[in-house]
Amino acid sequence: MLSQRRNFIFLFFGMVGLLFIGKLFYLQVIDDTYEKAADNNAIRKIIQIPFRGEVYDRYGKLIVYNTPVYDLYMIPRKAVVKDTNHFCRVFGVTKEYFIKTTQRARAYSRVKPSLFLKHLSKEDFASVQDAMVDFPGFFFETNAFRTYQSRSFSNALGYVAEISPNALVDQRDDYYRQGDYVGISGIESFYEETLRGQRGVKYRMVNSNGVEKGDYKNGSLNINPVSGNNLYTSIDLAIQEYADSLMQHKVGSLVAIEPSTGEILAMVSAPSYDASQLTGNNFSKYYQQLALDPMKPLLNRPPSAYYRPGSTFKLVQALVGQQLGFIGPGTVFSHAGAPVKCHGHGPVDLRGAIRVSCNPYFYHAFRKMIYDNTTGDTYERSAKGLQRWSDLVANFGFGRKLGVDLGNEKKGILPNVEYYNSVYKGEKMWKFSNIYSISIGEGEIVVSPLKMANLAAIIANRGWYIPPHVVKGVGLQKSIDPFYKTPVKVGVESKYFNVVIDGMEDAVTHGTVEADGRIPDIKMVGKTGTSQNQKGKDHSIFIAFAPRDNPKIAIAVFVENAGFGGSAAAPIASLVVEKYLKRKVDRKAVETKFMNMNYLPNVYSVVRKKAAPDSTKK
Repeated sequence: MLSQRRNFIFLFFGMVGLLFIGKLFYLQVIDDTYEKAADNNAIRKIIQIPFRGEVYDRYGKLIVYNTPVYDLYMIPRKAVVKDTNHFCRVFGVTKEYFIKTTQRARAYSRVKPSLFLKHLSKEDFASVQDAMVDFPGFFFETNAFRTYQSRSFSNALGYVAEISPNALVDQRDDYYRQGDYVGISGIESFYEETLRGQRGVKYRMVNSNGVEKGDYKNGSLNINPVSGNNLYTSIDLAIQEYADSLMQHKVGSLVAIEPSTGEILAMVSAPSYDASQLTGNNFSKYYQQLALDPMKPLLNRPPSAYYRPGSTFKLVQALVGQQLGFIGPGTVFSHAGAPVKCHGHGPVDLRGAIRVSCNPYFYHAFRKMIYDNTTGDTYERSAKGLQRWSDLVANFGFGRKLGVDLGNEKKGILPNVEYYNSVYKGEKMWKFSNIYSISIGEGEIVVSPLKMANLAAIIANRGWYIPPHVVKGVGLQKSIDPFYKTPVKVGVESKYFNVVIDGMEDAVTHGTVEADGRIPDIKMVGKTGTSQNQKGKDHSIFIAFAPRDNPKIAIAVFVENAGFGGSAAAPIASLVVEKYLKRKVDRKAVETKFMNMNYLPNVYSVVRKKAAPDSTKK
């Protein structure tokens, strides 16, 4: 019995011993997992960063491409620098930079690679290769920085920059490392995952001095990087550059859209910046300069800037009023009883009201929409009427995002019952007399230039739009999100657009548009607006489309502190329309005039007033 127990114990421990020996044999001979985990001892794991996708205009002209550069990384635990002064001379950095950067790397991780020096050229890379043997723990990775064919389109295009510490912590897929570059704004940010591609990995054998000795396992474990997808934009680069030249010496926006597709042909934010300066080692200095500029060149104004739409909003009032049944082409209002004044003409019908931009007409039209010809409590009637009105106006994209592929779009403000209940601290605290200014596009309603260009597209299409977008194709298949192919109806019947378009044509030919804004051989229809501004000269606004039949381009122009819409914004819009449709401009005198027109002094005076200390404060 005792002998059997002894044999059982020997057998048990023998089997355990065999299991351990087998496991050791598997780990040391067959499985190379732990060998790879210790790859930085004898094997260096090199991350290969793919090229970002390139960006093209609508005709295939290259806008953005990549220039190869080299980034120097360090692993703090393995980094050895015996002579700091010699290291700094080799790489052209100061001792302060060396200390600060190594401290930051240690704070990030002692075992993970950290970016030490970025964007060395091929020549710089070659000049330091022989010295790398003296600096174990430092190594190079190939990278690229964005190179730009044009200085136009910078705000909508966006820029790339080193990922921030917060973004590094918050990332979802653990893709990025300290020192990596990501899209920060514009389409560079919106399409980041499409543009960035897929990383590759290369395993290299190194000796004790860090000198590479070839591929590990003949490269069988290497993974090649996959370049990012190219973006094919809807931008017409020639028109974009032309529009940029017209908006120099000005602050404002210009947006042009192809009505039938929602494709953005040009998007100007003025003033802008040179995207090529936000690359490489110039980034920090140039970015700080831009960030401190009171003209806010980094702001992409078309989807983000806020303005009152002024008289351009009367087009919406005309359409909504007809759809709700309160006005028609033959409706005429007198000026009596209107607190808003007109420009010296008598009563007019709807077409005439659009032609001359009659304030009293749209005051009375809005009053009818709100009160609905009923009697009773004016507070209750105002709330009911405003809700009905705002529900329909919201279909035009006001007070909500259109969904443009830029990532920084603002909703704007479309005042509704909930809004005014909040402003006036409760129900039955406001009525029509408190809100009538929105009848002419003033008061609390706030829009972006992009929304107004889209409004022009809606009218051109007689009641629908496709969400505006900058990118019309992604990758080899040039695919696009179905969202940017799906028409959106605004809920106004097409028959109600005819009289509005007639009035817009009259406004251009013999209405509020001055002579410089008319194109002799192109039938452009449009509407001027002058957005009230308490802190300086009013903002000039114009929206339009052309030709009247089978429209090819819809446009909105905002010029800050430039005065009447017909004298500043309209001529600029007309030049862009002419250039796009004819591929040339015959009105050379008008072109020269507005390329040289400088409204910046008006803007500077407002900025100085904002910055000046209040002398009444002690």
